[in-house]
Amino acid sequence: MKCVDDFRLRLGSQELVPIMIGGMGVDISTVEMALEAARLGGVGHISDAMIKTVADRHSNTRFVKDKLKLYKANVNNPDKSSVQFNLGRVAEATKLHVARAMQAKQGEGMIFINCMEKLTMNAPRETLKVRLTAALDAGIDGITLAAGLHLSSFGLIEDHPRFRDAKLGIIVSSLRALQLFLKKTARTHRLPDYIVIEGPLAGGHLGFGMDWAQYDLATIVAEIRQYLLTEKLDIPLIPAGGIFTRSDATAFLEQGAGAVQVATRFTVAKECGLPQAAQQEYFKASEKDIEVNQISPTGYPMRMLKNSPGIGAGIRPNCEAYGYILDSNGTCTYITAYNREVAAHPGARKVSVKDKTCLCTHMRNFDIWTCGELTWRLKDTTRKLADGRYQSLTTEHIFKDYQFSKDNQIALPPELNSQ
Repeated sequence: MKCVDDFRLRLGSQELVPIMIGGMGVDISTVEMALEAARLGGVGHISDAMIKTVADRHSNTRFVKDKLKLYKANVNNPDKSSVQFNLGRVAEATKLHVARAMQAKQGEGMIFINCMEKLTMNAPRETLKVRLTAALDAGIDGITLAAGLHLSSFGLIEDHPRFRDAKLGIIVSSLRALQLFLKKTARTHRLPDYIVIEGPLAGGHLGFGMDWAQYDLATIVAEIRQYLLTEKLDIPLIPAGGIFTRSDATAFLEQGAGAVQVATRFTVAKECGLPQAAQQEYFKASEKDIEVNQISPTGYPMRMLKNSPGIGAGIRPNCEAYGYILDSNGTCTYITAYNREVAAHPGARKVSVKDKTCLCTHMRNFDIWTCGELTWRLKDTTRKLADGRYQSLTTEHIFKDYQFSKDNQIALPPELNSQ
């Protein structure tokens, strides 16, 4: 029986171990995790979600404080249309983050950046172009376009000298989304180098409605594969969402997938940005502790742990410091929901907002615990310690388990007392 290592992902002239770690933000897919994936011959992602916060955290910059200082007088104003990002500073933060990864990279693998279209930042087109351009300027190996249709994204960077050199991919959840993307980008005469097909069991934002359970990843992959064959397009397909074991992965690889994208199991890696206390919540979670809700201001359903501290929290909108979800009119559905609750409870010191969340603040603080549908199986991938906690894993251990394990078995980490 074959294992994942019997296959290779071909991107141009490069051959890679067909394992791609998804780009989880904010700073969950860290530089350190991406470096490990690249060292081991696969593909690691970093994310540009809340890029200024991530740069401040790791490069001793003051991007967030400086933005808050600039707009501090607007904090209590429900009108956030004046709160703009300085595009030069967005570019600077992106370059710092990407350079920190690329300068330390070793091995035969690659490092990509996950770029969400839904981070509209009060100037959707302008900020997206800056983020994409700065990542290319800083030498990123590739860009994965996520959280949106990205109908104009190729056009934003088609004049960049690396437009045809860097690897560019798109995440879709349906054939229809892919067809729209290919149609709109045809004038650039540039096909995506890979297509990540994200199914309904994925973590975080979903490319489905609340009827997500009616869909099946294998069916969507087969439909897109047939379309590419009919159109004589040779683009590697990378299924994602619910691929928990080597057997899950090889089932897709044997059907012609170029690689698999995995993320859930890496949320409990030592190199992951999630605090250890949150990782223990992931380990402890049962199947009933996982929900898909509609609290994200992006409009997409979102999968997370029900006990995420950010659910129902009624904090004041922090757009002056962050503001990544502000649309082109400077509005966000959380602001509307928050002001509604404040008006309904005059004089209250604190309100609860249950239908939306201040995603920027809570993701920054690791208080929205996004997760895949199979998170409840994480406890079976490690050992329970005498004090009731679960033993953390390394990115290398998880990666190699996917790469080499046989059948449906999962390799447990060495016992701590034997190390």
